[in-house]
Amino acid sequence: MPEKDPCQKQACEIQKCLQANRYIESKCEHVIREMLRCCATHSADKSVCCSGFKKEHAEDKTKNK
Repeated sequence: MPEKDPCQKQACEIQKCLQANRYIESKCEHVIREMLRCCATHSADKSVCCSGFKKEHAEDKTKNK
């Protein structure tokens, strides 16, 4: 049986928050930070949810500057 993704809960929380806030990312910064913390703890090979998340989020931050 495959091991549960350690960051799946945080990924689901991001989706719920975005849906509840009409996809306004700034209203979900708190859950995005939790996801980043989880991804920092668990490498992408342990968490499919993290694969590309940190890189993609970092690119978005640099575009907004």
